Amino acid sequence: MNIQPFQTPVEYLKGVGSTRADVLKKELAIHNFEDLLQHFPFRHIDRTRFYKIREIQPDLPYVQVIARLTHKEIVGEKSAKRLVAQVQDDTGIMELVWFQGIKWAEKNLITGKAYILFGKPGSFNGKVQMSHPELDLYSSEALKRKGNMTLQPVYSTTEKLKQFSLDSKGIQKLIAALLEQYAKDVPENLPLYILNKFKLMGRAGAYRNIHFPEDTAALAEARHRLKFEELFLLQLKLLKNKLLRTQKFKGNVFDKVGHYFNEFYHHKLPFELTPAQKKVLKEIRQDTQRGVQMNRLLQGDVGSGKTVVALMSMLLAIDNGFQTCIMAPTEILANQHYQTIKELVGDDFIEVGLLTGSTPQKIRKVLHAKLENGDLKILIGTHALIEDKVQYKNLGFVVIDEQHRFGVEQRAKLWRKNAIPPHILVMTATPIPRTLAMTVFGDLDISVIDELPAGRKPIKTIHFYEASRLRMFGFMKEEIAKGRQIYIVYPLIQESEKLDLKNLMDGFEVISREFPLPHYRISIVYGKIKAKDKDFEMQRFIKGETQIMVATTVIEVGVNIPNASVMIIENAERFGLSQLHQLRGRVGRGAEQSYCLLMSKEKLSHEGRIRLNTMVKTNNGFEIAETDLQLRGPGNIEGTQQSGLLDLKVADLITDQELLLQARKCVEDIFAVDPQLALPENQILNLAFQAKNAGLSWDKIS
Repeated sequence: MNIQPFQTPVEYLKGVGSTRADVLKKELAIHNFEDLLQHFPFRHIDRTRFYKIREIQPDLPYVQVIARLTHKEIVGEKSAKRLVAQVQDDTGIMELVWFQGIKWAEKNLITGKAYILFGKPGSFNGKVQMSHPELDLYSSEALKRKGNMTLQPVYSTTEKLKQFSLDSKGIQKLIAALLEQYAKDVPENLPLYILNKFKLMGRAGAYRNIHFPEDTAALAEARHRLKFEELFLLQLKLLKNKLLRTQKFKGNVFDKVGHYFNEFYHHKLPFELTPAQKKVLKEIRQDTQRGVQMNRLLQGDVGSGKTVVALMSMLLAIDNGFQTCIMAPTEILANQHYQTIKELVGDDFIEVGLLTGSTPQKIRKVLHAKLENGDLKILIGTHALIEDKVQYKNLGFVVIDEQHRFGVEQRAKLWRKNAIPPHILVMTATPIPRTLAMTVFGDLDISVIDELPAGRKPIKTIHFYEASRLRMFGFMKEEIAKGRQIYIVYPLIQESEKLDLKNLMDGFEVISREFPLPHYRISIVYGKIKAKDKDFEMQRFIKGETQIMVATTVIEVGVNIPNASVMIIENAERFGLSQLHQLRGRVGRGAEQSYCLLMSKEKLSHEGRIRLNTMVKTNNGFEIAETDLQLRGPGNIEGTQQSGLLDLKVADLITDQELLLQARKCVEDIFAVDPQLALPENQILNLAFQAKNAGLSWDKIS
């Protein structure tokens, strides 16, 4: 077998050397032949067409012309020196200009000779001009060569690389040399039956054609093949790891529904569960009976009733002799879960503990002892739950709230709290579009609560422009007169922190004048104030001592105040869709009609208008998440940046959703028949999986 060359350091490619290799490593993270081959062009330029000078417009992208050089001269002094030349064909005259490489151009350009010119047209003094064009002396060979180069690749580069002659053309030369020597050695990593089923181009052909396509059809085929491969191998890795985990980690079996669950469901639950909540409980019940560790992601909008589902699952674990815990990202959220669960279960039903950074040492000692002897069955807390000194007698069920705030390592620490790892339920109020969830959380099973509890009225969202501010004040006074409370949120981002704080303070002054003491009381909360002052103001608002809370986005994930029925978002056009949706979810917790008012300036960008219109149109978090994904792209969706899974080179989660579903289905079908990838035809996939999992090169595949 040919020893694969793709791990060869890039300096050993002819034309690179150690200096250029250092720059390629620093600027583009190109370390070896494989990295270079996977530096794909971001577009191609059509070199088949030749323009006449009369046809050229300054706004055309790139053009190719055959014309004769009629004149050249150096004009200007020192720093403003440039070479200006004129070329002519049978339809007109065009000016060429060089600001750099003047000596070379002046020496090599021959007046009276015909050239094949290629470049980006512009205009100067109302005339069409081309600066720094590519030039080839006209000959039948050159014309044939240019005619054969149908689509020229364009590569991303940097100013630093250009200093080493590694502009797009320089990179193109390196990749051409690499392919010429090694294209035949690119190993196939998909079985023949998959290539045939999906009519995919071979891998070596795909690499050749994505860089130097024979025609547009070959380019489209190459891109399709490499996109499918990328999504397929990603799903193979996720689903195979999930399979390995289910084989490796046995799970505790919850085989009975006992006293705690039944007592709570029949006598303590203050409302009827929605069909969506029942469906999720059934899924969790089935997971916990299989003897395999559960890893389930529960998605549901703010207020959809995830906490009740989590609590009832925990009671199921307790009925089977296990302890449970909920881990929240902040003390405010941990406290809120604690209060909610205490209210739901009552004082005499079951003990609930709270452990956060501010739990006094004396109480900690008692909690630790009760955890170790098994008396405490429900513990709610923050990162404090995963400290080494927190030991459980028999931890069987863990709920993690707002998953994206916790790393994988922190999840694993909770696993290690028991001989058989506990079942894990991850909850998030950030709706994640299906394709993204499949990629980022592809190794978790996914449950969705997609309806609000009965009696909850959908929040009414209204978009006001600045001119309607007096109407907004009138509306606020009406709501306060009904005994309601109001949030007013201002944006605060680091890039414009000083200005944003000034806007917040100015806004606070205007509100204070419009809503004066003693009739109205106002709280103000923002990032810079001390934690104890923030908590003091929050508590005043929670107790109803103040009617208006002016804040920056610190309230985005947090307190549950049923009496707060109006959310006003200032400069709403500056917030992302998911942030707007999260903020809106702070109201609508009680039975009263709630409102979200979006205040914006008159002039909005196209995207800003789409965001605000989407908010007015729908309360559905999943619709909002899909729009957000299309507007912002996957890398910006909360919780995906640090996943490392979105480092896709050719595929795009927005435009290639259909292909992702196809790839996932294909992987599922393979695992249904051959979970070990042991069949001869799947050996190639087993090698590809091992290489991808270990971050190895192709060399290990062949």
